[in-house]
Amino acid sequence: MNDAVDPASMPDEVDENNEALAALFASPLFAGPDPSVISDVQRQEDAETAQWVEDAQTHARVQQIYADIVSRAPEHKVQPSLDRVRRALDLMGNPHESFRTIHITGTNGKTSTARIVEALLRERGLRTGRFTSPHLSSVRERISIDGQAITATDFVQTWEDVEPFIAMVDAQSQADGGPRMSFFEVFTVMAYSAFAMAPVDVAVVEVGMGGRWDATNVIDADVAMIMPISQDHEKWLGHELADIAFEKVGIVKPGSTLILAPQDPDVRGMAYEQAHRVQANIVDNFGVISREAAVGGQLITLRTPAAVYEDIPLAMLGAYQAENAAAALSAVEAFFGGAALPADVVEHALMSTSSPGRLEIVRSSPLIIVDAAHNPAGARVSREGLEEYFPGPRVAVFSAMADKDVTGILTELEPAFHSIVLTQMPGERAMDIDDLHEIAVDIFGDERVRIETELLDAITLAVDIAETVDPDAIAPASVTILGSIMLAGHARDLLGASRVDMESHP
Repeated sequence: MNDAVDPASMPDEVDENNEALAALFASPLFAGPDPSVISDVQRQEDAETAQWVEDAQTHARVQQIYADIVSRAPEHKVQPSLDRVRRALDLMGNPHESFRTIHITGTNGKTSTARIVEALLRERGLRTGRFTSPHLSSVRERISIDGQAITATDFVQTWEDVEPFIAMVDAQSQADGGPRMSFFEVFTVMAYSAFAMAPVDVAVVEVGMGGRWDATNVIDADVAMIMPISQDHEKWLGHELADIAFEKVGIVKPGSTLILAPQDPDVRGMAYEQAHRVQANIVDNFGVISREAAVGGQLITLRTPAAVYEDIPLAMLGAYQAENAAAALSAVEAFFGGAALPADVVEHALMSTSSPGRLEIVRSSPLIIVDAAHNPAGARVSREGLEEYFPGPRVAVFSAMADKDVTGILTELEPAFHSIVLTQMPGERAMDIDDLHEIAVDIFGDERVRIETELLDAITLAVDIAETVDPDAIAPASVTILGSIMLAGHARDLLGASRVDMESHP
């Protein structure tokens, strides 16, 4: 039997225990967190909430500005004149004269070439601006600084900077019986203002349509690039190749250097005539010596006036992208006075350049490709790229604008696809799906044509068809969404690929 313990016999131990318990109950475990900690956390949460609200408001303001600008007349409905753009820029102090420029026209390849040119310039340590159109997902893509879309905050600030001058030009033009500035004229003024405010060292500027009367053509570029010219925008530029070329060669200015991509002989002759007329230098002795497909792109050897660049990795698909790279490399050589570029500059730039919506893989399982081909020439090079890189069974998801040569586009695409799923795009310019169906059946045959008006349903059906064409095929089946830049943009948004160019901004 244990003896009982008298508490009075251990007074020191009891006092120590009482003190320990008192300290424990006074600790944060029982008293709760320090009020100052709660205050800090609350302040951080409040700041994050305020920033989220501010970002949401800024993005809403971007959309409001875009809607207001798009409500203006489209470029092709405005009389051919550069006066309104010149007047606005003159009122602003001619910001476009504060940086050097490379100006790019042509029917296809402009945007990809602009991206390659810009990447090469950045690798040489220059700060760059890039103006391209149309956009795939966000209007901010049209104006890029250092390879990234302009921030929402800077987009709003740029509009607020130029809006008073736009209003002044609108008022004067309308008083004289003319139109307000068109949406593309306004975007051009915004881009040149944003580039000057950045400030950039050099801007890479893609024409909107044509060249001679294009709003961008108020600049006197150091280098003018004419990429391959073919039929497109015939309603506004003319049906004959000579008419289209006449507009495009108008960007070649006195004393500039013309980078001339391979052309129809008549177009080539017109470009030479324009260059001689304004005493511009001509560079057309460049091209692709060799190329081979590689994982994620291709390995290319290019010839330019200054050098042969061997075994350069290009992170884009298709023979036409290798040709674009040769033109871009020649343009940047000319910009720097004609000397060859360091090999590491070329390699880093071409490895890092992407062109969203151009034979772009947006899903790997199932294999889904997005391509912005929207005229017969673009469809032809896309078909060639698909046949080279994706030899498995192929199904197309297709829609187009009513003013496009849909018959010509589908005729180019037909040999590359097992079948085609037609879908309906929104907007007044979109071709009605019944009209589209009639053309497609005439080219593909009734059994190879399906219809799903909703894009997601069309993609799902195309995937199902592709995967059942030949289950034993060695190469994976693929679905390609193409026919319109707008369709490509919608597909990228739907499939989660629209973060390209936007990821570093709110």
